[in-house]
This record gives sequence, C-alpha cells and structure tokens, in this order.
Amino acid sequence: MIKLGYAKTDITPEIPLQLVGFNRTDNTSRGVLKPLLAQVSIWESEECQCFITIDSIGFKRELADVLRIKVGKILNVTRDKVMLCFSHCHAAPDPDDSKEYFEMVCRNILTAVQSAADNMEPVSVGWDNAEVDIGVNRRGNQQIGLDKRAGILEARDLERGERKLLLIRVTAHCNVLKRDNYLISPDYFGNIRELLQEKYGCPIMVIQGAAGNIAPKYFDSTETPVDATGAQYIRSSTALEDMANAVYEKMSPKMTSIKMADTLSAHMCSKETVFYANVPSLTAAEKIAEEAKNYCGIDGTAWLAEVRKLRNAGVFRQEETIEVQYFTIGEWCICGVPYELMVEFALETMEKLNNEFFYVNGYTNGCLSYFPTEEEYDKGGYEVYWSILIYYKYFNRVFPFERDSAGKLIRFIIENVPMTE
Repeated sequence: MIKLGYAKTDITPEIPLQLVGFNRTDNTSRGVLKPLLAQVSIWESEECQCFITIDSIGFKRELADVLRIKVGKILNVTRDKVMLCFSHCHAAPDPDDSKEYFEMVCRNILTAVQSAADNMEPVSVGWDNAEVDIGVNRRGNQQIGLDKRAGILEARDLERGERKLLLIRVTAHCNVLKRDNYLISPDYFGNIRELLQEKYGCPIMVIQGAAGNIAPKYFDSTETPVDATGAQYIRSSTALEDMANAVYEKMSPKMTSIKMADTLSAHMCSKETVFYANVPSLTAAEKIAEEAKNYCGIDGTAWLAEVRKLRNAGVFRQEETIEVQYFTIGEWCICGVPYELMVEFALETMEKLNNEFFYVNGYTNGCLSYFPTEEEYDKGGYEVYWSILIYYKYFNRVFPFERDSAGKLIRFIIENVPMTE
C-alpha cells in the first residue's frame, strides 16, 4: 500500500528581483503575471520519499542540497529520498542573486512538507502516456527529435476512489514568454495546472523532461528570437493557454482508461558517478568567446579570465560528481539529473529499456549547464559552448563535459535502474 500526502505553497516574491534565463542587460522583474508555486508530494510505502516541483529555472547544486537536507530532517530521511524537480521557468527569480528569496522559498516549502506529512492517506496508483504536440527541436530534425509523451501518473483515494493528485510530465522549454517579458510567471506550467485542476478536480504537479534542445511550439513575444524562428513555431497572444490546451486535448481520452493498482510500492534512490571537463587552451577559449560575441552578443571577458586563472594554476581538467536519482512506482519511473539534458537522453533510454514509462529528466536537484549529445557537441553553438560563458559561475566548471560523456551517462542510467515490482 502507498500513502500520499500533498501540499502547495506560494513562492512569489513581494518585491522586484533579478530574473534569470535571458542574456539581457536589465533582468529586474516588473510585476507579477501569475503566482509561482512549489508543490510537495510525500509517498510512503516501505519507506518515505518526497517529490517536490518548483517554479524556478533551477538552483545551484549547493542550494538544492541545502533544501533537500532540511526536508530530510523533517521526514527523518536521507537526502537521496528527496527529489526536487524544477520547471526551468525563464520568468522566475534568480535564487542565487537573493539570499532572502532563497530562504523564503525554503521556509515555505518546509512548511508545506510538514503539512503534507500530516495529511497522509492510502491511495491507488495508475499511469499512462498521451502523445502531445507542444515542442520543436531547435537543434536537430524538427520531426523526429521530440519526446511527445505527456506522462500521466494518477493517484486516487483508496476508499472513495476520488482523484487525489495528477503528475504530468512534459518536454518543452518553459519559456513561452520570451526576453521582452519582465513579469514574474510560471509560464505555461501554470496554465496546465489551472486547466487540468478545473477539469479533473484535483491538484496537478507538472514535471519537466529532457528539454535542453526542445523549444515550445507556441510563443508570445513581439520579438522573433532564435528559438522561435521558422514556420514550425506559432506566435500567439494566447500561447500559454494554447500549450495547456494542447496537453489537455490529448490527455482527456486517456483519463478514462487508466488502470489503478493498490498493491504497489514507491521507491526513491540515487547513484553517483564522476565526469570530466577539459579547461580549454587560451587560443581555443578566445575563439569561442569571439564567436559568442558575434553570434549572441555574449560578453565572455569574465569567463576568459577564469580560464586563464585555472590554466595559470595548473588546472587543465575539472571533475564533477553527478547524482542520478530514480523515483519508481511499478514500471513507472522518473530518472533525474541536474542538467539541461537534450531530448535524445530520454528517447534512447526509453528505447533501450523498452519502457515507455521510463522518463529521463533534466533540471532535477539543480541546473548545472547543458549536457549535449556527441552529435550536438560536434555542432558547437550556444548549448555546447556559448551559454557557459554566462553561467559558468553557477557550475564550478568552465567547459562542457568531454565529448563521450553523453553515451557514458546513458549507459550509467540504464545499468543502475532499480529493480521494483
């Protein structure tokens, strides 16, 4: 038997703060379009585990671990029993820029954790997939490089059969609102939550997939940014609602046929491995910085100084410990890592495991740079090199992982899938 507790909390700032996600001179918020949420679900069978979704681009790993450890103390569990799933929203505050904001988010989430823990009820659980058309592969083939699964996990009250919670996993960047938007917003995740809660009468938690190279199909902007250029993108003043409607339209037929079970167990665990990144030569770094300036207007001066500092100190290779976390119920599994994974990570693992309910996600327990495939590594560009010139200070690393790292991570994920009933 599984017991479930749920609670939500508002994490909208009361004052203007620095937004994060777009390379612009002024990132100060100018009001609120819609409140930001953090949602907590606690799943207990043989053990207790906590699954939290947060409207945020993602925390640094150090900040994510601070929150996970605090949650663990409330529930008397270790850090690996707490999973943070960030929406990767580009219209939310930068938690690293405001200590006060981060502390407020932690306080509110911890209160919600206690509330959820105080309201545990037995549930039955079921799952299915709907095929939705909400993303465009901005790096590759526009037709085949997509994860169209809208993964549905449904929990119902064991005695009364009422819906208690829906977890919906989708794959498309949470930036329907582009760089000309300065209003705080959960982006289209908020619209999915509102629409589905109205239709199904229960709380909705939305989970981001491996969306590193998947842009939203609909966008709302007076500009035409790089990730919305082409006939496959649809400009719309109702783009947020359009994304939500596209999910609901395909989900609706599935909701009447989900088979529920009351004899399953929920499990959460982590495995760790080490990956490496080279520190580029000054000649290579200067070329990358010049390209970033010419193509994206990115100023790489500070990054070049950090590369120079590392090489002068004799540091030519950096290592990073990667946590791969699994949350499983039967054959349904969320597998998360703290990176902007490209969609191929999710597609390849699904195929090799022959399990359409195995979902590899990024933005889990942090957001620590893009993680390209070998093919995309060779193409270079923003996701591989240029973005790190802006955000390297969050990652403690100045360069992408070595070229063969994608294949290594996929193999590691597959080799360590936990065995459950």
